[in-house]
Order: sequence, then structure tokens, then C-alpha cells
Amino acid sequence: QVQLVESGGGLVQAGDSLRLSCVASGPTFNRHAVAWFRQAPGKERELSEFVAAISWNVGSYYYANSVKGRFTISRDNAKNSVYLEMNNLTPEDAGVYYCSASPTAFGSGRANDWYYWGQGTQVPVSS
Repeated sequence: QVQLVESGGGLVQAGDSLRLSCVASGPTFNRHAVAWFRQAPGKERELSEFVAAISWNVGSYYYANSVKGRFTISRDNAKNSVYLEMNNLTPEDAGVYYCSASPTAFGSGRANDWYYWGQGTQVPVSS
């Protein structure tokens, strides 16, 4: 069992930066890959857009094309934490950002493939 808690969201302006954190609990977290998804207004969480993912051993990561070069995912297993550094935010980046974890889903950008989810953190972006 893995529990995830996101934080760091808040209203920003276009061009601003923001750092999201995901703190996990559970004895097996360090064997889980972690991904960030974002849910657009009016859409179900199952249809959330993939943002970025990092492997359990921090050796591999991948990003959605829409955020490459602007977002950076990182992980500190000693702190049971995963971070998403977001730079040069645009209104299209707005949404509820979820942290998710899975022992087997690394490589997938489909929300339904990721097993554990946090409660989400809101990131509104004004133009």
C-alpha cells in the first residue's frame, strides 16, 4: 500500500515557475515508479493528461512533448518524495496535478495503468 500527498499548487501567472511535491508513505514506495498527471477542468481523472514519470531507481524518466524543456521531474527516495519543477507556465498547463505510483506502469502514459493516486493539487494559471 502506498499513500501519496501532493502540495505546492497555487495560482500563478503565465511565465511563472512552480514546484510541486509528492510525499509518499508505505514500505514499498521505493520500488514504485512515479508519474505526474494533470486533469483539465471538466474532465474525469481517468482522462488526465500524462506530464512526466520517473523510475523507482531514478535512472530513467520521460516527459510529455508539451512540457519537455520546461518541466523537470526528480526524486529523493531518502525523503520518500518526488518533485515536479515547472517553468515558463502557460494557461494550457492549468489543472489539477496528481501524483501517481505503480510498480509496473513505468513507460505508460495512460492514467488507468497507474495504481496509487494522491488527492491532487490545483494549479490555476492566469494569462
